[in-house]
Amino acid sequence: MEDKPVVPAHLGIIMDGNGRWAKKRSLPRTAGHAEGLKALKRVICEAARQGIGYVTFYTFSTENWKRSEQEVKYLMHLFVSKIHGELAFYNKHGIRILARGDLNGLPEEVRHAIEQTVLETSNNTTITAIVAINYGGRDEICRAVNKFLSKNPGQGITETVIADNLDLPQVPPVDMIVRSANEKRLSNFLLWDSAYAELAFYEKFWPDWNEEDIRKVCHDYSQRVRKFGGVE
Repeated sequence: MEDKPVVPAHLGIIMDGNGRWAKKRSLPRTAGHAEGLKALKRVICEAARQGIGYVTFYTFSTENWKRSEQEVKYLMHLFVSKIHGELAFYNKHGIRILARGDLNGLPEEVRHAIEQTVLETSNNTTITAIVAINYGGRDEICRAVNKFLSKNPGQGITETVIADNLDLPQVPPVDMIVRSANEKRLSNFLLWDSAYAELAFYEKFWPDWNEEDIRKVCHDYSQRVRKFGGVE
């Protein structure tokens, strides 16, 4: 019997290149975001087939509010219409949705759509897709510390304390973070979790990602030797 391929239990994806994909085709940036959503659906289904348990998608960062008002407004509309609007797709494929980030900083309709989707997919067990929205790694760590101190004034901060007070402490740390569009930085994504995460960067713009790309990610991960500061 062949050994089962080693895949990341938790994969983080920085979806980059939507705007450049659209510009290359003389389309508005919004067209790139719409096409990027199709790529997300292809990727999550293949991740499930590969046996990945969790995928965190970096959908909107705390820094993305700096973008044009038109683009931000479109993205918020996209979140409202698609996060809950894809409920049949999630349930068909057994996808559980969770959210990570400062949800209180989102428009009410966006927050409501996320909360409803989380609730209505809570019984799905094939794969968990985590939407990192209004998310920043530094912000998450600060909120975790303040959350603990508000309940335990004067007590010391430890690594365990921070880990237990992150947005989704029940989710295992990310094993691998990948980024599309050949950009080679984390951009404030999963900073606490990334301490020992494997990193990989790929040239394709995000809207062009498909099943083959996730299979490549899994292959690349299987070639890594994770020592966590130890020796082989």
